[in-house]
Amino acid sequence: MNGNSVRVGIVGLGKMGLLHACILKVLPNVHLVALCDKGSLIRKVSGKIFPNAFVTDDVTKLARQNLDVVYVTTPIPSHFFIIRTIYSANIANNVFSEKTLASDYEFSQQLSELAQSSQGVNMVGFMKRFGVTFRKTRTLLDEGVLGDILSFDSYAFSSDFAGVAEGRPVSGARGGVLGDLGSHVIDLALWYFGDLNVGSAELFPAGRTSEDSVTFDVKGSDGLTGQFDVSWCKKDFRMPEFGFTIRGTKGIISVNDDQVRLELDEKESHSWFRHDLADNVGFLVGGPEYYREDAYFVECVMRHNVAEPSFRTASKVDFLIDQIKSEASKK
Repeated sequence: MNGNSVRVGIVGLGKMGLLHACILKVLPNVHLVALCDKGSLIRKVSGKIFPNAFVTDDVTKLARQNLDVVYVTTPIPSHFFIIRTIYSANIANNVFSEKTLASDYEFSQQLSELAQSSQGVNMVGFMKRFGVTFRKTRTLLDEGVLGDILSFDSYAFSSDFAGVAEGRPVSGARGGVLGDLGSHVIDLALWYFGDLNVGSAELFPAGRTSEDSVTFDVKGSDGLTGQFDVSWCKKDFRMPEFGFTIRGTKGIISVNDDQVRLELDEKESHSWFRHDLADNVGFLVGGPEYYREDAYFVECVMRHNVAEPSFRTASKVDFLIDQIKSEASKK
């Protein structure tokens, strides 16, 4: 880093890459200096949107740009090879990867080890941790308002592929609902409750290379149990929705993207909506969570602080996804 400025490059200029590029462009002390994508058309368009950035189709050419940070926003199966190249070619030692970290736990472990060796800051983009309702829930749990946590139910729904005939390849192009949609609630559950182990699991439809709906249960320490329901084939969910119902010895917390509701035994219930929780950011694109996420990561880089979820933390999501698929394959 040069003084108090950070030089950033982005690999992958799809929806998420351009979203992060727009946010990074307005953050103070951040210079968006390099963009990389295999598609010639998107490179041409991106070059016009960000005329001062170096644009290339070759990740290795980023090594000439004196980068402090690289964002990796390509499809999940490419993460391992791109991030490994970034570290091995000394392109940057601070890396942000969109979720999930890799396509399986073994690759995630290797990337975690590379990241640790680089002695830089690393993070995976589970942006629901930066949603005000989910952060409020974490605060309530840390304060022990529910007493001992007994059980939880969680869901992640969208209608992205509602009505799409089974067997069509369109949903498979996004890698399956677990990595795309379900990984967010898996990460939140690990953030809330600590390590979890998968009991039973079922994928729908079975026998496909990618799953469209998944149900599974987990067990945690001290007898905690949890149930997950994940699908991108639900009607009437134009926007993805994520939620938890958490039960403790003293009451229940219900939370989704818009509201937290606390119901304590024999006490008046209380609700917090997004607007009650200062859900404002300096620049709004995609959702407030993305701005907070990027601002937090950049600050961690500048202060040389550990960012969470780090590669090592996020690899636990890939571990659970591997467990879910393994258990489902037994049916």
